[in-house]
Amino acid sequence: MTDDVGAAGVLTVQGTRERPQTPRPGARELIDALLDPGSHVSWDVTPRGVDDAAYAATLERARERSGSDEAVLTGEGAIGGHPVAVVVSEFAFLGGSIGERTADRIVAAIDSAGRRGLPLIAAPASGGTRMQEGTPAFLQMARITRALSRYKKRRLPYLVYLRNPTTGGVFASWGSLGHVTAAEPAALVGFLGPKVYEGLRGEAMPPGIQTAEHLLHHGTVDAVLDLPGFRRLAGDVLTVLAGQGVRRGSDVAKSVASPGRERAGESAPWDSVLRSRDPERPGLDELLAAGFGRTVRLHGTGRGRRSASTVTLLAELYGRPVVVVAQDRAAQRDGAVLDVAGLAQVRRGIALAEALGLPLVTVVDTPGAELSVRAEEDAIAGAIADCIAELTMLTVPSVAILLGEGTGGGALALAATHRIVAAADAWLAPLPPEGASLIVQGDLEGASRLAASQGITAAALAEAGLVDAVVPEGPGLLRGLAQAVAALLEADVSESGASASGEADSDRRAQ
Repeated sequence: MTDDVGAAGVLTVQGTRERPQTPRPGARELIDALLDPGSHVSWDVTPRGVDDAAYAATLERARERSGSDEAVLTGEGAIGGHPVAVVVSEFAFLGGSIGERTADRIVAAIDSAGRRGLPLIAAPASGGTRMQEGTPAFLQMARITRALSRYKKRRLPYLVYLRNPTTGGVFASWGSLGHVTAAEPAALVGFLGPKVYEGLRGEAMPPGIQTAEHLLHHGTVDAVLDLPGFRRLAGDVLTVLAGQGVRRGSDVAKSVASPGRERAGESAPWDSVLRSRDPERPGLDELLAAGFGRTVRLHGTGRGRRSASTVTLLAELYGRPVVVVAQDRAAQRDGAVLDVAGLAQVRRGIALAEALGLPLVTVVDTPGAELSVRAEEDAIAGAIADCIAELTMLTVPSVAILLGEGTGGGALALAATHRIVAAADAWLAPLPPEGASLIVQGDLEGASRLAASQGITAAALAEAGLVDAVVPEGPGLLRGLAQAVAALLEADVSESGASASGEADSDRRAQ
């Protein structure tokens, strides 16, 4: 058992002196606080016995000390009325370590949640592999991961709450596979426990590295929340995914604008370019407030990268759950360049939409991807290519909103969707008009002429059949964009063969 925490709840970190921690709730206490009152039903059965007498005695002492018969408790219940399944570690039982019988219980719960179509919530607190069982226990991490892979193929949501501490094989398997992941404040979370790190390397882990807050800063977790906060987050996610109030078929068609190719409010191309760059022009936050309902913002990539240039979130669009991946023009204007980390966040959103079977909505509004030595060394061209490829292969409906500037590969990384709607002053071009002018005539003077001749405006793109709807500028712009997206998604969802339709649309735009 890897265990850096003593029985009295005292944590030894990086060779420093011991410091008292906030008392950790046991698994039953956590389940009672997380689930709706009276909703919990246990799925646990008595673990099979062991042959080794000394180990059997160790397990018996762990049962007496913890009040649990294994290092996890499982079952079902509800959060805000939404049915869920839960897998919760009991750290007081041998440090929450994973042995073969622990894995039996976890795998049985995952498979049962899949069969019942239940969202799954895991709350690990573990030092990792149970050392008394050695390599056979270590290999259970792969077994649990296989069970999760089977579960996720059903397009069911998996939420993770990393508790203090979560280290070793648990963090490197089922603790890091959530669609949405939060961590307990000040929790020790890391691949290698600090005591083992120091013992093996002969030096202490630098202070503050293996903390929930540090992982949030680096885009590994979506939030740092106490237990009531995590319950609220889980409730929000479940409410969005439930699609409460979603209107189907003719009901939506009657309530949203027709997505016809409209040229209303068409401006001179260069005027549109200038207006799209106006600092006062509404951006992502205003779009979300005007056109979407409840939203749950995710943070970073889940793999140690984050960027303010893009945003990934779960959202309601006229009652329908969608994934939104968006470029935040305000953040880019403040210096957050569209970098490889931002594109990795986009890919996380694309993968999330596919994994949960949700429509994808992208928002294009960028002066372009990062231009720097760092960007070249980080393979930004490859990152853009990955986004484009993954968008074109989606089997769920996808719609891009051209909200403002649409410069180069950074814009195309979010615009290669099945359908596109555009604000009347939005545009999409291989380079900003100034850059095109430099190539064509060696100076900036031809920017306005090239803006007109290259067919970059929303109206020109609609005329060419490359944009499905153009929404006039003005007070109703943002709501109109959301309504046009809702109508297109409703049409796609209502039709069979959304994947084939999407491939045909992508091919049409490439011609």
